[in-house]
Amino acid sequence: MKRKQILLLSLLIALIMLISCAPSTNQVLATKGSQVKLRSIQTRAFDTTDKDKMLRTVIATLQDLGFIVDKADDVLGAVSATKLDRYTLRMTVTVRPRGATQLLVRVNAQYELIAVEDPEPYQQFFDALSQSIFLTAHQVD
Repeated sequence: MKRKQILLLSLLIALIMLISCAPSTNQVLATKGSQVKLRSIQTRAFDTTDKDKMLRTVIATLQDLGFIVDKADDVLGAVSATKLDRYTLRMTVTVRPRGATQLLVRVNAQYELIAVEDPEPYQQFFDALSQSIFLTAHQVD
């Protein structure tokens, strides 16, 4: 009987240790506002279907804003970049078709591994991207 109790106690302790070491998904999904509101801040539609040109413009815009491009994948339509200026700000931009005449550009920003919910960095990026698209469309360097 003692052997059975020791085995059961050992199993219980192991289970408690396993549960306490598991990462919490609540931290990843925790945001102050609604996900819909955050997504609306992070996303813009552009009246073009040239995905490659949009990705090149995204890369140029990120570089103009002081980011270093870490990864770019034209098949997935994704660009990741990091800005190191007294802090670490990481932006991941995805470009995908929206209907027959538009591209949807979505930006996710992280500050020291915490999702950025403040609309200002997103607005700065989209303002700079819109200017770059305008200048590219009018062939102004």
